[in-house]
Amino acid sequence: MILIVASTKDVAGMNIAQKIIDHYKFEKLSETFHKKPVYSKTVQNQEVKLLFVNEEIINTQFITDFFTPQLLVFVSKHSSVSGIPTLSVHTPGNLAEAAFGGIPRKVSISPAAAMKNALLEMAKLKKEMGLNYEVSYECTHHGPSLDVPTMFAELGSSLKQWKDMEAAEVVAHAAMAAVTKRSSYPTALGVGGPHYNAKFTRIALSTQTAFGHMIPKYVISQVDAEIVRQCVERTMENVDSAILDWKGIKGADKNKIVTALGEIGVPIEKV
Repeated sequence: MILIVASTKDVAGMNIAQKIIDHYKFEKLSETFHKKPVYSKTVQNQEVKLLFVNEEIINTQFITDFFTPQLLVFVSKHSSVSGIPTLSVHTPGNLAEAAFGGIPRKVSISPAAAMKNALLEMAKLKKEMGLNYEVSYECTHHGPSLDVPTMFAELGSSLKQWKDMEAAEVVAHAAMAAVTKRSSYPTALGVGGPHYNAKFTRIALSTQTAFGHMIPKYVISQVDAEIVRQCVERTMENVDSAILDWKGIKGADKNKIVTALGEIGVPIEKV
């Protein structure tokens, strides 16, 4: 079973979920969750359930007490101070402390191929529909920290975009691309650079490579070899390499990262 989840507290998530229901003809079940209807559709002999929670998405650590999906896709808003219109994907989890939900020093399992398929769909539809949005990977951040393959497909970065139904439709199709496409890609761990890594995004959109977890520059000083190992082991696919945004890593942190990856036996590529 595959699970798509939106929060009733999130206008973007609710808009994206409605687009999924409308475009993909999800059926309303008699089953409820958090006193809201559960929707279902069979895709390639696999049940896909869409449901709503009455909590902020980052505080849904409880979700796997009720469901054990093969893939979990959260559809949600994305917030940033810049307010830049953005369509983004990432894996949740905490590389250091748990400031925004989840468990400290625990990342969710990253579905690299599913995230890449969502990213590709966002880029394609943004172009086709002439939308003035950035398409980007985000680094691994915030809760929940789950033991199932988990990703976010997000619409941001302010209320204007959250209410943009065309953009919500793009994220809906991206979420369904993650759910329906069966793909195999060379998979990389991304290390270094900013929260929105344009280099990793460009690589994923222009080559076969997919990224799982991404560790940004601002958190590397708090990351040890155990977290690096966790990011590799808690990726659905085998991690073939670590791609380092070399200029986007502080000099003091470079040796630590290279040593940690060497201990795990992951080949390094610098970009």
